[in-house]
Amino acid sequence: MISIHIDPIKAFTDNYIWAIVNDDNKTVWMVDPGDAEPVIAYLQAKKLRLCGILITHHHHDHCGGVQVLRERYAIPVYGPKHSDILATDVVEERQQVFLPECHLFFEVFSLPGHTLEHVAYYCASDKILFCGDTLFSAGCGRVFEGTAEQMTASLMKLAALPDDTLVYCAHEYTLKNLQFAKTVEPNNSDIDLRLDCIKGLEGKPSVPTPLALEKKINPFLRVHVPAVIAAAENRAQKSLEDPVNVFSFIREWKNNFV
Repeated sequence: MISIHIDPIKAFTDNYIWAIVNDDNKTVWMVDPGDAEPVIAYLQAKKLRLCGILITHHHHDHCGGVQVLRERYAIPVYGPKHSDILATDVVEERQQVFLPECHLFFEVFSLPGHTLEHVAYYCASDKILFCGDTLFSAGCGRVFEGTAEQMTASLMKLAALPDDTLVYCAHEYTLKNLQFAKTVEPNNSDIDLRLDCIKGLEGKPSVPTPLALEKKINPFLRVHVPAVIAAAENRAQKSLEDPVNVFSFIREWKNNFV
């Protein structure tokens, strides 16, 4: 039995670079290395060999370390088509990416919304999802390049995955997201329980989380739930006719949440 584990590497103020480690052969793949320096420090401290990189989208805090790491380690870089990513292998919807050192297959999901080319990597055998900035714990990414329709569809695509899927998002935003979720659904006891849990972590990562939990606490996965619809319509003071309108309104609400 191959021994695989996933480590978070902290970068910048709130980013996570994910390290997929095979303990048996001391190899590792990195997901979204926005900064090369903490990755190199991690490799040296753990005495691991870097074998490749997975990139979800072109924002610098996700791919800024690629050039240095490629030059230093001569490794493949899988990512969507965008000139800033410097991918050696461009990935598309439903493509399979094999990590031979870890014996893992990942399926690529196209998730436009946060950026137009954004992708996620899903491993069905181990129920692992690397979703970049599309889905956060109790939240979602801002809609920078795409549309509300695209982002809603991308989130629903992820929501359709098995409930025991572990969601590895790329930022530590959980506490602030939960505070907003509590504003949207003040009577949601699952949000209360999660807030209590987060406060006890004392700075440790709050992610990954199971998708089943996200469906209970994340307002952006709950745009079809009557309580979320009612909260959005009450604040908007008008009828919001479909999930896209609900999503669009609560995303704008969250953009201005203090």
